[in-house]
Amino acid sequence: MGTKNGVGILKKERVSSGLKGNCIVAQSGGPTAVINESLGGVIQEAQRHEEIKEIYGARNGILGLLKEELIDLRKEKSSTIESLRTSPGAALGSCRYRLKSWSESRKDLEKIIEICRRYNLRYFFYIGGNDSMDTAYKVDEAAKRMNYQMEVIGIPKTVDNDLVFTDHCPGFGSAAKYLAISVMEAGRHLESLYDSERIIILETLGRNTGWLAGSCALAKRSEEDAPHLIYFPEIPFSLDKFIKDVKEIYHKIDRVFIVVSEGLRDEKGNYVCARRNRVSTDAFGHPELEGVSHYLKERIESRLELKTRTIKPDICQQSAIHFASKVDMEEAYLVGREAVKSALKGKSGYMITIRREKGRVYKRRTSTAKLSLAANLEKRVPRRWINRKGNFVTREFIEYVRPLIQGEVDIAVQKGLPYYPRLEKRRWNTFLS
Repeated sequence: MGTKNGVGILKKERVSSGLKGNCIVAQSGGPTAVINESLGGVIQEAQRHEEIKEIYGARNGILGLLKEELIDLRKEKSSTIESLRTSPGAALGSCRYRLKSWSESRKDLEKIIEICRRYNLRYFFYIGGNDSMDTAYKVDEAAKRMNYQMEVIGIPKTVDNDLVFTDHCPGFGSAAKYLAISVMEAGRHLESLYDSERIIILETLGRNTGWLAGSCALAKRSEEDAPHLIYFPEIPFSLDKFIKDVKEIYHKIDRVFIVVSEGLRDEKGNYVCARRNRVSTDAFGHPELEGVSHYLKERIESRLELKTRTIKPDICQQSAIHFASKVDMEEAYLVGREAVKSALKGKSGYMITIRREKGRVYKRRTSTAKLSLAANLEKRVPRRWINRKGNFVTREFIEYVRPLIQGEVDIAVQKGLPYYPRLEKRRWNTFLS
């Protein structure tokens, strides 16, 4: 690899099945701190292969393709693409748009394939979570039905860490690290306020899984350290037991730091937050949850008469890159590159996965899983990784997550604050002019 103006120039490389044409890449769902690493991996790997002529980006996920809002990524400077890898948010924009299946309505799918024909798009890369893998699967199936040869690859991304067939998901490690640090710092704050707030409840993302909530346990190095209690969607929630747990910890150390996942459910399977608010749904029919921490705050204050504060990191846990995990960054870039390599081998209809190798030292390799099997399924925290009381994690959980938060990332700084660039050619359809 040579250099020009300090930027690596990637040599052309041949790996392929012989299919030649253009490629398109899009980002979907909630952005993570490292989603642009995967984008950079796709772009920089695609530049290495002469089978791929043009590299297009779709604005706001699949909606950009439907609206033909595309950008020619080859017109971007190499330095811009490189610097985007350490920028938060989705550089191409994202969406939560549900494509209907072929049997429901083929209108969108037929339009997508016709647009792909028009621009000779032979390689389709979609970066996202569960619903995004479903979108990629539907595009792959539509291409086959319409006899259009196009290689479709899903690239995993989600802080919830709930994609199946992969040991973990890019985005999760950095979010877990951010939350663990937040708990460490807020825990010391709680420890300082002896005659004021005595209880803190931190609410994490996790509609149906407690991976992020459980990761907060990394902050605990002694009995006094936060967090003291963690509650998971995987364990039916009992308010009476919760109050008992809080009371027990408070009597021991005069304060309690609690972590709860937004998707806590009661013994009947109902969302706990539904007791406070009416739960609405998104385009995919998923509940849009909020309020569980406030509901529990009210219960503690009314039953135990203890001043309680709530913390909701919300999108900060998704987007914070200033202290991201280097391992997470590297793996996000890796799955982007591997997606291109797999497509060039003619492997369509698959999602890139990460496999953890056995051994005391953390090692990983990539593999693939069929989109048809991965789409719309969720990987939950194993019951054996949650303690018997259902209010904390076991050693196995800690051993699973700790390698994923390792290493720090160098972020460009200007005047004491991070510098986050954007794509320079932000006008869409620029390749038509």
